[in-house]
Amino acid sequence: MQKTLDLPPSGGYKIKGKEVIRLKINEVEALVGITKKNIRFYEEKGLLSPSRNSENGYRDYGEAEVSVLQRIKLMRKLGVPIDEIRRMQEGTQTVGDGMRRHLVTLERELRNLEESVRLCELLKERTEPLGELDAGGVLAEMKKLEQSGTTFQNKQKQDVRIRYIAPVTISAVAVLLLGAMMGLFIWGALSEPNTAPPLFLVVIIMAILGLLICGVLYALFQRIREIGKGEIDDAKKY
Repeated sequence: MQKTLDLPPSGGYKIKGKEVIRLKINEVEALVGITKKNIRFYEEKGLLSPSRNSENGYRDYGEAEVSVLQRIKLMRKLGVPIDEIRRMQEGTQTVGDGMRRHLVTLERELRNLEESVRLCELLKERTEPLGELDAGGVLAEMKKLEQSGTTFQNKQKQDVRIRYIAPVTISAVAVLLLGAMMGLFIWGALSEPNTAPPLFLVVIIMAILGLLICGVLYALFQRIREIGKGEIDDAKKY
């Protein structure tokens, strides 16, 4: 019997026949609209517990897991924190309880935004260039508001290039070490040809070290691509 999913216009799904349908993570990603990275993130956080296929050890997802992910996606699109979702999942609080708590946060954020809008409206009337703006006076007013509980958006972030430092450094060290091992092995084989291992063994060892270097460089390429695409922050979005 072929496994198929019938997707009605509502975005839900139903199982055809009596066979339990198991999905791979790629299929779940397409069905629910949550990236594989975030699905695994929710698993790490304990919000999702798919079963394991006894034959190959891969994760299997079914009706229950898809429903859980749809609920998680709904809550995350509303900005509900992971801990709040966990409490609702565990039944220690209802959906209404979670929403009441979240509304308090949203209302506080709304007040913060209203203060930001008010200051931006005042600055909108200023005609001087940024180089002549009395930023100290505005910051002093913002500090008073912050002392009374207002929180402003802080867009000061580390330059994205800093994110490249760690993976590039680690990869460079790994490549240098592997290259040094290759160099030492070749040097030893050339300097002591009588005690050197057979040529075929030298070739195999060199090939293995070369493959390891290629693997490190490929992993670096993948990491840089993730950083460039912003996938490093995916879990914060959904």
